[in-house]
Amino acid sequence: MEPALEGFALGFGLILAIGAQNAYVLRQGLKRRHVLLIASICALSDALLIGAGVMGLGALIGQAPQLVWWVTLGGAVFLFAYGALALGRALRPGRLLPAGGAETSWRAAAAATLAFTFLNPHVYLDTVVLLGGIAARHDAEGRLLFWLGGAVASAVFFYGLGFGARLLAPLFARPAAWRVFDIVIGLVMWAIAASLASDL
Repeated sequence: MEPALEGFALGFGLILAIGAQNAYVLRQGLKRRHVLLIASICALSDALLIGAGVMGLGALIGQAPQLVWWVTLGGAVFLFAYGALALGRALRPGRLLPAGGAETSWRAAAAATLAFTFLNPHVYLDTVVLLGGIAARHDAEGRLLFWLGGAVASAVFFYGLGFGARLLAPLFARPAAWRVFDIVIGLVMWAIAASLASDL
């Protein structure tokens, strides 16, 4: 089981960093909107990407720099726009979305989750290239166990983040807390977008 534990530890460590996807999951968890759907999409997407890396897709991506460039550009534009929306909510109190705020359709939530996942070039570097490269050190059975460990780590993290966010609900009962949260989210999104743009 050593490859599985290695995959779990590395996968959990990579996901743990605060990023656009995690911030979105946390926000939806606080609003208690489509948490199961969003966490499932994130976990299944990670499992798919880690599996692709374990199967050797990382080497193929490394040979397609133009594809990475376009994904990076799309991710930077998307994150800048989402950051602007978050800052707009913070600066206009009437547009805040507290825990009992306006409903978002499951389709919109799914689309946003997929965008946060697949328009982030770092997700390919972390899951496909990095984890795939580390898994290549193992034999066929070891790679399968490594993939399983990484997939379980993603599931534990995203379901824990989404459903655990409700523990913070008393704090976010105040509109001021949502305002501060959206300011932080907006700045984080813009910082990541600027980082991606600088890579182009």
